[in-house]
Amino acid sequence: MTVGLYAPLPPARTGVADYAAALMAALRQIGSVEICPEHADAPLYHLGNNELHAAIYRRALEHPGVVVLHDAVLHHFLLGQLDRAAYIEEFAYNYGEWNRGLAGELWQARAGSSLDDRYFRFRMLKRAVERARAVVVHNPAAARAVREHAPAAPVIEIPHLFEPPELPPAAQVARYREALGVAPDTFLFGVFGYLRESKRLTSVLEAFAGLPGRAALLVAGSFISSDLERAVAPLLRRPGVLRLPHLSPADFWLAASAVDTCINLRHPAAGETSGIVIRMMGIGKPVVVTESEEYARFPEDALIRIAAGLEERGSLAGHMSLLTSVPEVARAIGERGARHIREHHQIEQIAHLYWDTLCAHSG
Repeated sequence: MTVGLYAPLPPARTGVADYAAALMAALRQIGSVEICPEHADAPLYHLGNNELHAAIYRRALEHPGVVVLHDAVLHHFLLGQLDRAAYIEEFAYNYGEWNRGLAGELWQARAGSSLDDRYFRFRMLKRAVERARAVVVHNPAAARAVREHAPAAPVIEIPHLFEPPELPPAAQVARYREALGVAPDTFLFGVFGYLRESKRLTSVLEAFAGLPGRAALLVAGSFISSDLERAVAPLLRRPGVLRLPHLSPADFWLAASAVDTCINLRHPAAGETSGIVIRMMGIGKPVVVTESEEYARFPEDALIRIAAGLEERGSLAGHMSLLTSVPEVARAIGERGARHIREHHQIEQIAHLYWDTLCAHSG
């Protein structure tokens, strides 16, 4: 059997590219995998909610195979691919002729789609998942979303993979913290990845501003939203906030090793399992996430969960204060998280789950 891999790959700056490259290497330890062949016994399509997946999406419709749904929302992707008439047709295909009026409203208001909950509730998945031979998802929220759009579609939940990195030595990490201006006894929080409204950066910065004691906050990544960048600019200039651009893989692991806790909120959620969360948990760092169905498979004591909505900022500030004042709590959560990743997310284990799925749905 030959697997055809259709996905963005490095150096594309996306977590899907890193995931696909790691999975490809692991699958090649089992059998034959080719990149974007004209024909394959088992096509494997990696889909996400951005324009990098345009050609992959079209091919997945024309030549059905196994679809990996990294985001259980394709609404924003389709907003960028379709004109008004085609968008309304696609919305009606997903949600019925009686919703054409709503589709027109959403098209008109699309400039605010990054934070408007309606664009996340109406996921626009139907065409992609109906055509697929099978759909791979990483969590129960995504599985439920697929079944809501295509009840007959075979849905296979495979945990997000973790590929253990070669971490920098402790002395290098200490020098890195010193270069950032972070003292040894300062508790360092970190926010990583693409910075968009749904990552709740404003809440994080405002919660950090009220912390007592010795703490610092590293914000590393590129802004997707220029509006958000302008809005948070004054908060990024406050004492204790450190700003870095997009990080190379080596610099990411150095910064990841340097922080004491990672904050990775996401609301509205798109049914994705964050690669950053898996990586940070895998190296024993405690992670703060938004409480959601996406993390239902994780033990309660292996993550710090923050309720979305009105309670978000107060809950976040309280948990950040606890972590800085009792560092042993952070270390214990990190150890439990690492144990969960070792048991359920190791790349060799995940690759065999994929291979079995591809064998069952080859053609």
